[in-house]
Amino acid sequence: IPSVPVFQPSTPIPERLEAVQRYIRELQYNHTGTQFFEIKKSRPLTGLMDLAKEMTKEALPIKCLEAVILGIYLTNNMTTLDRFPISFKTHFSGNYFRHIVLGVNFGGRYGALGISRREELMYKAPVFRTLSELIFDFEEAYRRCWHTLKKVKLGHCVSHDPHSVEQIEWKRSILDLDKLTREDFRKELERHARDMRLKIGKGTGPPSPTKDRKKDVSSPQRGQASPHRRNSRGDRRPSGEKKPADSKAMPDLNGYQIRV
Repeated sequence: IPSVPVFQPSTPIPERLEAVQRYIRELQYNHTGTQFFEIKKSRPLTGLMDLAKEMTKEALPIKCLEAVILGIYLTNNMTTLDRFPISFKTHFSGNYFRHIVLGVNFGGRYGALGISRREELMYKAPVFRTLSELIFDFEEAYRRCWHTLKKVKLGHCVSHDPHSVEQIEWKRSILDLDKLTREDFRKELERHARDMRLKIGKGTGPPSPTKDRKKDVSSPQRGQASPHRRNSRGDRRPSGEKKPADSKAMPDLNGYQIRV
């Protein structure tokens, strides 16, 4: 069973990425035809991280999507590293094929983590100056395998909070190479890279707003507001006997009415 990599605080990020990739490679590619771990892309991040932890315990062979989830799990403590999914659709010999890797950005340089049957379609050291250079390198690797790249799907940066209830945004940008010129393709890639930088700059990546919304929905006070309001109206109509109690409750009732 491969050992999960453990890092010292002084270990440089590029060395950590190499260690993570070695660990993913040691698990080996799953050639059995049976997927050992069921991954639903719609699950919140916290659920996918629990699944990744299970992968490290079972140490079974994995495929590309499982490698992406594992890569996110093993790089969560690298807060200066940006991670985002990159999906490819290719055509070869009358058939379409799909593949996914985890794009990374450290210090303005792009790279990737993942697993594949082909060595050149998985790990890329973070040495590419732009996102388009990274994608073009994958495209060239596919060309050497006689595959024609048809579509590229790019997601947004993944939160570093393992308990986040956010969902991973898998396909923020969908680029169809049959409909784009070479220059337009490059521009769209750079536009996506710029959007990711802006999102990180605004601080909208790591926090999980869904948690706050969930608290509001489950709050018992909101559920009780409506019946309280109805009862108070009913009490006011028949008589003024309950005026002292009503007058104390009025500020709260007004508060509820304002909120609604």
